[in-house]
Amino acid sequence: MEQIKLVREVLEIARAAGAAIMEIYAKEEDFKIESKADDSPLTIADRMANTIICDGLEKLPIQYPIISEENRQLPYSERQHYTYNWLVDPLDGTKEFIKRNGEFTVNIALVHEQQLEMGVVYAPLLDEMYWAVKGAGAYMEKDGVEQQIQAASFRMSDADLGVICSRSHLNEATQAFVDQLQDPTLISKGSSLKFLILAKGEAHLYPRIAPTMEWDTGAAQMILEEAGGKVISEVSKSALLYNKADLLNPFFVAYGNVQS
Repeated sequence: MEQIKLVREVLEIARAAGAAIMEIYAKEEDFKIESKADDSPLTIADRMANTIICDGLEKLPIQYPIISEENRQLPYSERQHYTYNWLVDPLDGTKEFIKRNGEFTVNIALVHEQQLEMGVVYAPLLDEMYWAVKGAGAYMEKDGVEQQIQAASFRMSDADLGVICSRSHLNEATQAFVDQLQDPTLISKGSSLKFLILAKGEAHLYPRIAPTMEWDTGAAQMILEEAGGKVISEVSKSALLYNKADLLNPFFVAYGNVQS
């Protein structure tokens, strides 16, 4: 299935998941919060969005395996044979969802032999849809208007760079990175919206010197890369890889269009 046509199908799946999330978000009663094995929160919205996304992807004319945060993870002995796979975080920013600050997203990526090929991110409360296909640019749609987005150009020596920090994860290593910069402006934001701010050119850097999983980054990394940015591992100094034996990401820094 031609990728530009395929991404249009995925946009509708993401939008349907977002609509279900917003129905739950609008209710005053409890979100039915549970704790997963790692003590991270899980809500009925995570489960419902995951069901909608997985069902939607399984109905597409072309079938790929699905790696989702909310599905049972298959061993690498099986996953290593995937040529293509979907990578899904049905509700990124569950903590932000619970806090009711609106900073949560639906994330769907397509991976081809450990490389990103497509990314779709939907911010339901903002009703903002972002997507990218490798080699075709990055786009945002809001209020029925679609536009291509570009990351801002900058040098690391520039003053007043916009540095995005997680609302939920700010540690000493991240602070040490920030301290190397010249009078940076810190921007606090939750979920994969951090990457999208870079992709739109509204900030410059996002250091993540803390754990993340592949589904946290894949879709938004694709969008940032197609907008002219990059996401570089602090370990390998190269782009993040996907469907690895360990689905945990290395620490990384996401950049806008940084110049040497």
